[in-house]
Amino acid sequence: MNELNAILEPGMLVRHPERPEWGVGQVQSNIAGRITVSFPEVGKVVIEGAHVALVPVFDDG
Repeated sequence: MNELNAILEPGMLVRHPERPEWGVGQVQSNIAGRITVSFPEVGKVVIEGAHVALVPVFDDG
């Protein structure tokens, strides 16, 4: 798993680096490298952390 993905916890906000049109998503779970994120434009998506380095969002302004 990507090292940065390892720190993601439920409630954190993230962006998918290859899908900016999905907007800012909220992490629902992070179990064994499988990260479930709820994105406003596409709903819940399960992401393999070994293949995609999600980008944490600390200020959505």
